[in-house]
Amino acid sequence: MDLDPVLIGRWQFGITTVYHFWMVPLTLGLGLLVAILQTMYHRTGNEMWLRATKFWGKLYLINFIMGVATGIVQEFQFGMAWSEYSRFVGDVFGAPLAMEALIAFFLESVFLGLWIFGWGRLSRKLHLGVLWAAVIGSWLSAYFIIVANSWMQHPVGVELIDGRPVMTDVFAVMTNSTALAAYTHTLAGATAVGGAFLLGIAWYHLWRRRKDGIDTVGPDGRVVVGSAPEVPGRDETDYSVWWRSLRIGGWTAVIAFVLVAITGDIQAKLMYEQQPMKMASAEASCHDGTEFSVLTIGDLSSNSCDDVVPVIEIPGILSFLANGDFSTEVPGVSTLIPEYEEAYGTHMPSDDMYGDYSGQEIDYQPSMFITYWGFRLMIGFGVLAAAAGALALWVTRKGTVPSSTFLTHLALWGITAPFIANSAGWIFTEMGRQPFVVAPNPDPSGIDGVFLYTAAAISPSVTPGELLFSLVSLTLVYGVLMVFELGLIIKYVRGGVVSAMPEIDTTNYKPVVDRSDDDVLSFAY
Repeated sequence: MDLDPVLIGRWQFGITTVYHFWMVPLTLGLGLLVAILQTMYHRTGNEMWLRATKFWGKLYLINFIMGVATGIVQEFQFGMAWSEYSRFVGDVFGAPLAMEALIAFFLESVFLGLWIFGWGRLSRKLHLGVLWAAVIGSWLSAYFIIVANSWMQHPVGVELIDGRPVMTDVFAVMTNSTALAAYTHTLAGATAVGGAFLLGIAWYHLWRRRKDGIDTVGPDGRVVVGSAPEVPGRDETDYSVWWRSLRIGGWTAVIAFVLVAITGDIQAKLMYEQQPMKMASAEASCHDGTEFSVLTIGDLSSNSCDDVVPVIEIPGILSFLANGDFSTEVPGVSTLIPEYEEAYGTHMPSDDMYGDYSGQEIDYQPSMFITYWGFRLMIGFGVLAAAAGALALWVTRKGTVPSSTFLTHLALWGITAPFIANSAGWIFTEMGRQPFVVAPNPDPSGIDGVFLYTAAAISPSVTPGELLFSLVSLTLVYGVLMVFELGLIIKYVRGGVVSAMPEIDTTNYKPVVDRSDDDVLSFAY
């Protein structure tokens, strides 16, 4: 059986990148919330805010460290599996990636180190400042990475010299309309992840307090806050940590969704202008029209319009997503394919860099199955996360959570909803660009010839067997890292504030779970 090096390389990059991306939105969103919590402590001096800062800060650090470890592999892959791609984009990517390493990553890593070791050594004001500097550094890091990625979606600010794009306008690259839209959308999505993380874990701890009989509910349905002096940290301040965290998480989830919807609408309109085939595939739209597909059935994986059957459609919505009105028809796959073939050719160039793909017919339509369902998973789980946040705010309005174990399971599993939405969005964005790894700029004033087919981006000297070995090896290593990260997070979550502030435990008390069903987190073991 012949192994396709491009397919293996794409699987390898996809698996490692999506896994790394799970760390990114939590780092961006949770870091912001931890900085806000410490700001509240600085302003009020209330111990409750200090406990909240240290607990959530501990989880933030665990995730940050794993994100750094998994992110290093991305650069390794560029040189190993995608050397031709690296040559093509090198002159453009050099600037934003250098800025990411020299400015953003330096800023976040150095100041995060000062924050970790600065407790009790730096003044409270300075200590708060270094945390905000670290958070700003991580947000800058995301910006530079998205600038590089967005140039692949919409190349600007370059001139084609000897077959390679050379940057001529760094300002155009840094202010690429695609980058600005994607950056704001990503930050909103990351904030939603941070909100869901606070909500789910805080719900769990409030449920535990009720289950252990520490907090009760009065005749009016309102919470009666209690204390367990024999158990370190289970006092009234502990209740306030989880109650405030839950409310902050719920409101964050709702507000973030509004921002996600606004920025997503802007991004959809740019996508229609810059990559119309991605929009058509996302809607399984074979023919021109204005209808948004709520449900389409058939064999979408075949990429054949003969197998696509729209079941539920809403007139005008697709036109609104693409054009801002309800009447302009959006071109479908059958209209766009001839346009792409006329502009970019019907067959791969006969060139050694294309290897076995040289001279093959080009399929300009990305996977309809992945783009169609990826788009809907992104929207569906985003709505689900926002609805969960709003419902949690309503259900807990009297000061505590219901005693239901089932609802606590839902709250914990609900943490995954914005993660899934973010991941589905990235997969849709990247795979919808195929068959290009650098998509052409369709603007008439754009740069002719600045695009690269994925088939030409793979390293010619790396064998399919070597790529397969690295794919299996990296997947196994990442699987082990996932087990360690989840184990650490669950350990500190179950330990509560005391796990992050051992100084408040003077009894050496260790929580014990006698039976597997005594704790809703037992499913993780």
